[in-house]
Amino acid sequence: MKIFVCTKQVPGISEVKIDPKTNTLIREGVESILNPNDRNALEMALVLKEEQKAEVIALTMGPPQAEEILREALAMGVDKVVLLSDRAFAGADTLATSYTLALAIKKILKESDSEENYLIICGSQAVDGDTGQVPPELAEELGIPQITYVQKLELSEDKIVVERKFRATEIVVIETKLPALISVLTDINKPRFPTMMGIMKAYENSNVIYFDSKNLNADISKIGLNGSMTEVKKIFFPERNGKRIILEGSPEEVVKKLCHHLQEDKIL
Repeated sequence: MKIFVCTKQVPGISEVKIDPKTNTLIREGVESILNPNDRNALEMALVLKEEQKAEVIALTMGPPQAEEILREALAMGVDKVVLLSDRAFAGADTLATSYTLALAIKKILKESDSEENYLIICGSQAVDGDTGQVPPELAEELGIPQITYVQKLELSEDKIVVERKFRATEIVVIETKLPALISVLTDINKPRFPTMMGIMKAYENSNVIYFDSKNLNADISKIGLNGSMTEVKKIFFPERNGKRIILEGSPEEVVKKLCHHLQEDKIL
């Protein structure tokens, strides 16, 4: 069985820089970290690897510097890592990203010696875009079932049974056959730390596999900015005016005044 984990490199700073021409994040020269939510996806994959003797493959799309987060995944215990890197991939929205990831997964499966089942695990969302759209779109590209907001998982040879968080207090139990895709919540587990031996192996004895648009035989009209169906018109940081309101009176009066202000601001 193969388990794919889709990861993303995100800015490791609190204030990101935006390209004024394309309205996309400037990633070159900016410290990148592994998206925190993807750590839970990696941990889930590694637990299943120990239970099912599966092969875990981590993928990401980005510039060459994204190799660092893949080596971190190797240090955690992942078997193989794949970096999709090409200037043609730059500026991709979630749709173009999903298309590119799907091509990579199809290529890996096609080159595999056996027709084994597979599972794709993603984090619930990335902390930079926070859309949560890539997992469902990737499943659609591959034509496989998908389950989001997973907080518990049981895997057998040909099916998964999951507990999916539905609304604030409801849990839905869903069963589906493999292949399938899931996105997991951060409370599904506690990600492990890489061991010293794992770090040494990740940098000394492991290679990062690179795919570009030619390797994937990608349709140029479906990748990067060309393949993006959404367009960002403007990105800006809201100004902080520092305005404060002091509410005075009895507790009952303060509550009424607070509710009044919240209604004026259309929060309630």
